[in-house]
Amino acid sequence: MSSTRRRWPQAVYDGGTEPDPRFTLANERTFLAWMRTALSLLAAGVALRAVPFPSLGHRQVLAVLLVLSAAACAVTGLTRWARSERALRRAQPLPALSLAPVLSIGFVAAAAALLTALVV
Repeated sequence: MSSTRRRWPQAVYDGGTEPDPRFTLANERTFLAWMRTALSLLAAGVALRAVPFPSLGHRQVLAVLLVLSAAACAVTGLTRWARSERALRRAQPLPALSLAPVLSIGFVAAAAALLTALVV
């Protein structure tokens, strides 16, 4: 095991005891899934600039929505990982996922806007 003095960020690894590696690795896999989702949304936002819509405004709005969703996913993934890791180390209950409903509504809004722009 690595020393906690060498691990970063110190705010996450400071205090508590080393949890079972399976739980830490599961937390890391969840973090990586958030990052994969953020990267996919970012790529979709960038790719949307190349799609010819009748109105440039639709494309701009959808691209911005996707890029903002990507940023929200990245921030959510990082904070969720840190809060979960601290909870695991201190044998506390895992934190609730508070931003998931907001992101879900944002994804539905982006999908509806994209569908509307493609059909109209």
